[in-house]
Amino acid sequence: MNAPNTLHALFFKDYAHRLQSVLESSDWTNVLQLAEELRDCWAAGRRVFLCGNGGSAGNAIHLANDFLYGVSKQFGSGLKVSALPANTSVLTCLANDMGYDAIFSMQIAVQASKGDVLIVLSGSGNSPNILKALEQAKVMGVKTFAILGYSGGKAKAMTDVPIHFAVDDMQISEDMQLVVGHMVMQWLYQNQPTKNQ
Repeated sequence: MNAPNTLHALFFKDYAHRLQSVLESSDWTNVLQLAEELRDCWAAGRRVFLCGNGGSAGNAIHLANDFLYGVSKQFGSGLKVSALPANTSVLTCLANDMGYDAIFSMQIAVQASKGDVLIVLSGSGNSPNILKALEQAKVMGVKTFAILGYSGGKAKAMTDVPIHFAVDDMQISEDMQLVVGHMVMQWLYQNQPTKNQ
């Protein structure tokens, strides 16, 4: 392997090492709390909402698919889940008429009910539309979880259950959103609610 290729390989190895370090040093207690809450939602027919911006929006849509379909062993069984960034007509309407910071909170105000769950995905934890979503959820009695990077931002103190990875890297922060989501998906698949729950 020539020198330039070696340098490139070291770059990728360093990324993998940084990701592995976060995985190995993390406390998964609040992830179990998220998993158990989602199983309770599934059993009771309560709804789950996800939101995020940019790559986190893509992750929210990805995980909504996993929670709707990937968790279940039976046709027609899964979480009643919605990814709030998924409908571009709704997003552009609300951004234009209400302001970008209201694109998620307005949807929650219309669609959510007390006892539902909101999962916010944010690297910084400081996006105004994420903070407004958390505020609206609190007013309505919607339980909130936040998967966060960096310092956790304002969202860390505002959410009911923070799942915080103190890493100053947006891409690894977004990687961890999917890691958590996939952990929860596989846990739900193995621990589906029974009809008696």
